Parts: sequence; structure tokens; C-alpha cells
Amino acid sequence: MCLGSTGPRLIGNEMMGNYMHEGDKMKLRLPRCLRSTSLLALFTAVVMIATRGEAEPLPLERAIRLALAHSTASAIATADVQRAFASYRELRNNYLPTIFVGSGLGWSYGYPLSIEGSAPALANAVAQSTVFNPAQRQFLNAAKMEWHASESQDKDQRNAVIQDVALTYAELAKWEARLQRLQQDEAQAQQIEQAVGERLHEGVDSAVDLNKAKLTAARVRLHRAEARGNADVLRRHLSTLTGLPVSSIDLAPETIPALPPVASEEDLSEKAIASSPAIKLAEQRSLAETMRALGEHRALYPSIDFSAQYARFSTFNNYTKYFPPHTFQVDNATIGIALKIPLFNASQRARADAAEAQALKAKKQAEAARNQVAEETLKLQRAAEQLEAAREVARLEYQLAQSGLEAVQTKIDAKTGTLHELADAQVQAAERYLLFQDADFEYQRVRLNLLRATGDLESWALPGPASK
Repeated sequence: MCLGSTGPRLIGNEMMGNYMHEGDKMKLRLPRCLRSTSLLALFTAVVMIATRGEAEPLPLERAIRLALAHSTASAIATADVQRAFASYRELRNNYLPTIFVGSGLGWSYGYPLSIEGSAPALANAVAQSTVFNPAQRQFLNAAKMEWHASESQDKDQRNAVIQDVALTYAELAKWEARLQRLQQDEAQAQQIEQAVGERLHEGVDSAVDLNKAKLTAARVRLHRAEARGNADVLRRHLSTLTGLPVSSIDLAPETIPALPPVASEEDLSEKAIASSPAIKLAEQRSLAETMRALGEHRALYPSIDFSAQYARFSTFNNYTKYFPPHTFQVDNATIGIALKIPLFNASQRARADAAEAQALKAKKQAEAARNQVAEETLKLQRAAEQLEAAREVARLEYQLAQSGLEAVQTKIDAKTGTLHELADAQVQAAERYLLFQDADFEYQRVRLNLLRATGDLESWALPGPASK
């Protein structure tokens, strides 16, 4: 399995493109029987570009902004914010007079009885509002805190969308780079299999050598099928996130920003606790439950409401029969306050106790969220350090495999090496390349999780002034 002179590059400033700079300069001189593979690989790349069409490159930042505008999860979170704000305004507007205008027309037999609590009248108007209500004030504060909690949830959902797009974009770029490499490897493996078959007919190689060449080609086809399947699934997922057609998605891996370094001596747990939307959400909901419990207790306090009413009575409702004609008047109005002093309400006390228990539960949940974020951030930080070291090991192993491949090629040029040595070196280099790709992406995945935990994900992905 031959390696091309210019291997595909991974994405980002810290990714494999930087590490393969020297490998890109290698000029592997293959035997004459295998030199046609470069033309085949070139033809395959041209066909891939042609089938992709005239799609405009999709930078990562544009993909994220499209996903934020198109995401159903973000739309749901935004609707929750609007609903929470409307609930807050509903309670706040209780302090503004509510005015009703209507009519209570009806026929009266005997004494004029009330219609839905009001005397029958040609026209009436009622105005009511809260003046003093300690429970209402606490419920208003709880609704305001729920509104801010929904904003924190909206921010957390926004970060989830950004992370999903960034990871999908990076992984898709990885599989596309692998596909390019594997297409070259497959063509070269087929050429080697053909060459070994000819050498078998000439009595130079054995049937075991041919089976080894076939196995190498089959492994390349397996890796290629895996890469193609994963790339198709990720491209479909990116299309769902952004709302773009699958055929129009053309990645621009160079637009992925470089990942910032991680200082091992820095404790990122405190930073994560201070900036985590999940912790803010839990704390704000805990405060809301505390205020709601206090409001339930204060429902046992006196309250004052304002009330005013105007009614225009009719003469056909028997008013003059039961009220002296000289005292009866058509226009009537009342204005005043309604004072309520609770003396005994056992059910309200039980409701207040239940709300107090709910507030305690929310407080403990906020503490658990704080501890969980601190532990997960520390795990991510240490995992990032470990994966960075593992990526360096994979890079060095890949470079050694490339050096070994170059050494075998030098032996072939000196007519001291064999075709089987070259094939084995190519297999080794290709496998190390795949391992390095996997190690590099795993490092990216953990680093993006860490950026989200510390609150730096959006500033990393959307550095422009339009970022929210």
C-alpha cells in the first residue's frame, strides 16, 4: 500500500497539516510498474471535485451562524425565554388597574337580583388592582428569577448547538481527508496486487505473497467504506443543523480557529463554576423556589386591593318598587379598597411547607450541579493533557513510519530492496497515519468540551463582533 508524496492534511493550526510539512516534501520514487497510480489518484480527485459541483465553500463560522438560526432546539429555548418573560409581566401587571366594561341587562321579577355578582344595569364598568400584597411581591420576584433562568438555559442550548456544529465539521473534515488518502492507497494496493500476481505466474512470488497483497487491498477497501459511510452520515447531520442541501456543503477546514493551549498548572474548575450556564440555571431556579416558598408563607399576611365600579341602572328592573323614588338614581359609582386579613388557613400553611421543601431540594440540586461541573472540568483538563501527549506519540510514530518508508524506497532505488519490503513499509505508514488522525480528533473533541465548560467556546468559534 503506497503512500502519496503529499498526504492529506487535517484541520486547524494545531492539527496534522503542521506536522506533515516535512512529509509533504518527500518524493517517493516508486517502481516503474506502480508509477501510473499517481495518475489514477489524480483522476479520482478530479472526478470527486467535478461531482461536488460548483458548491461554495462553507466556513465554520457561517455553518455555526446558520445552525443557530435554523436550530429547532434554539428556537424552543428562545420560546421558553419569551414565555417566562410573559409570566413575569403577567404578575407585574397585577399592580395596574384591570378595567372591564359591559352590561348586565335582564328582566326582573320581584326584587332585582344580581347577575354574576352585579346588579342588573344598562352599563357597568369595574376597575381592580393590587395595592399591597406581600405574597404577590415574592411571586413576582420568583417569576423574574425564572425568566433569568430561562435565559441561562437559552445560552447553554446555544453553546450546545455551537459545539455540535464544530465537532461535526471537524470530524467530517477528518473523514474527507482520510477518504482522499485511502483512494490513493486503494489504487496503489491494487497495483501491488497485480504486480504480485504477475510475479506469481513468473515463479518469483508464492501464493502466500499474493494473499497478503489481497489482504492489504481488502483492508484499504474496508477503511474506505468506513470513511465514506461516516462522512455521509456527518454530512447529512451538518445539513440538518444548517438547513443547507447536502450537495451544497463544501468544507473549508482552514477556517477552523486554532485551539488555545491548556496550562496544566491552571485550575479551570473555578473558571467553569463562574461561567457555567448550567450552574447559573440551577442557582437561579433555587432562588426562584426560595422566593416562591416565601410567597406562600406571606399569603397568610393581610393584603389590600383597589376596586372601583360604575353602573347605570334601568327603570324596568323594579328598583322603584323597593327603593323610594326620591332616593333612586340612575347613575351609581363606588370606589374604595378591599382589606383581607387571613385568620385561619390550614391548607395554605401546608402549601407553604411543601414549597419550602421544594426550595431546599432546588438548593441541594444547585450544589450538586456546582460539584459536578467542577469535577467534569478537572477531568476534561487532565484528559486534554493526556490526549495531547498521546497525539505527540502518534505523530512521532507516524514520522518514524514515513522515515522507514523513505529508507525502503532508497533501497529499492539502489536495487537492494524488494517490493514486499516496500508494501510492508507502506502499510505501516498508512496505519500510523490513521492512528494519528484518530488521536488528533479525540484531542479536538475533548478540547471543545473543555472550551464549553469554561465558557470560551463561543468566543473561540465566533470571534467576530456579531457573536452574542
